[in-house]
Amino acid sequence: MNHKDTKTQRVLGNDSGINGHASYEPIPEETEKVAAQVVDAAFAVRKALGAGLLKSVYETCFCYELNKRGLNYCRQVSNPIIYDGVKLDDSFRVDVLVEDQIICELKAVDQIVPIHQAQLLTYLKLTKKRLGFLINFNVPVIKNGIRRMVL
Repeated sequence: MNHKDTKTQRVLGNDSGINGHASYEPIPEETEKVAAQVVDAAFAVRKALGAGLLKSVYETCFCYELNKRGLNYCRQVSNPIIYDGVKLDDSFRVDVLVEDQIICELKAVDQIVPIHQAQLLTYLKLTKKRLGFLINFNVPVIKNGIRRMVL
């Protein structure tokens, strides 16, 4: 198994992209290279630690792996939201933002449920990012715990 097994692009939501415009542009090659490193980092963490730990442990080790690969990242990125014309600070937090391009929402749960996918999709829309990964480390095979989402 390798990261190429998780590369299938999925356009989520309806046929319109961000702001109602069709969004069928391919992900830039440079972003795809970063995405491959993100998936490889998740594979490395899961292989080393196995299943059954807290999300915070996986997040720390995942970020360590990103750093080893020379990738810039931010953890627990606070994002304001505009609601009713008012900017509300600290409205939601992205687990890991890699190279200011890819949102990684990390989980350590028995199974991914639709609300987890909706969460990442909403984060992509609100941050105007196009690529995200929903990564669940609490699975028997990590390939089955990685979901790629593209807007």
